[in-house]
Amino acid sequence: MAQETNRRNYVLDTAQVIVWVCVFFLPALINFSMTGNVKGAMHIFRSSLQSLLPIFILYCLNYYFLVPQFLFGSRKYVFWVVNALLLLGWNLFKFIPRGQIPQEVINAFGRGNMVSFYVLGVGASLFLESLVVLLAVGLRWVMRMNDKEKQMQEERRKTAEAELTWLKHQLNPHFLFNTLNNISSLTQIDPDKAQESIGQLSDLLRYALYDSEADKVPLSAEMEFMSNYIDLMALRCNELTKVEKEFEVPQEHVEVAPLLFISLIENAFKHGVNARYPSSVKVIMYYRDGEVVFHCFNTVFYNNKPIEIIKKSDHVGSGIGLENMKRRLELLYPGRYTYDVVEEHGSYMVTVTLKV
Repeated sequence: MAQETNRRNYVLDTAQVIVWVCVFFLPALINFSMTGNVKGAMHIFRSSLQSLLPIFILYCLNYYFLVPQFLFGSRKYVFWVVNALLLLGWNLFKFIPRGQIPQEVINAFGRGNMVSFYVLGVGASLFLESLVVLLAVGLRWVMRMNDKEKQMQEERRKTAEAELTWLKHQLNPHFLFNTLNNISSLTQIDPDKAQESIGQLSDLLRYALYDSEADKVPLSAEMEFMSNYIDLMALRCNELTKVEKEFEVPQEHVEVAPLLFISLIENAFKHGVNARYPSSVKVIMYYRDGEVVFHCFNTVFYNNKPIEIIKKSDHVGSGIGLENMKRRLELLYPGRYTYDVVEEHGSYMVTVTLKV
């Protein structure tokens, strides 16, 4: 950010130098191009320099010192007092006559008209000089607002990164807790199968603890991880439960945020499987036209009994894991995702689409 600010200041300073050079030299150049008279052009340049140099000094003093040091600080009065003294002192010096006005001049113009000319001259000078001060203030104000906006964006970015790290680290223990419980239940039923599942778990852990540390992972790797995870979750289901999965691995290279949909699968097995009633869990995932689409369907049980219509009070779509997933979607895919839920006839289906 500091490097970008220095580059911007360099560009602004260069542009201002070019503008002021044009202001000083342009009248003389125009005169020379029209008359070809070098002496006349030099006379006009000296006149421009004499009249514009104080305005240039006033601008630089405000732009580089008074505005940033005092107007935007706690001592604003210094800015106003110094500018008032400068404008008053310069105009008194410029317009107060240095000697007696010849009577012929007074008679030619009239004393009243001369007073009017004097007042108009002072007013025009003050107006021009005030515009120069306002120009310096305006440029500094725009720069200050721009710096504040960039600072806020940087702070939001750092906060989002810290929150994403926290959410991911919170997600991994949640996943491990559920998986270890499944294998623990399996050891009492089929020790050989449990040993095989431990091998699968080691692959899952490698992915969850190492590969998922990246901001994005290949969609194919994420699909393989979820497929293995579903196999482990299905181990504790009996013959009344139908578990289906359809993962269409894309031919092209597509990347997504890791471990984003595991909470939905956990939720499906938590609310969609019952040992005493027919149950169903189905997960579909594919990539089409720049979008990753994830469907997760499951039956729903409340207090271990089938229900016809899911009530909002049943909290089917709630939990720490799901709240973390929704928060990660907001942080990782702002404005580039949809999250749709259909709840009816004892079933629950969630669809998530990501524009990648």
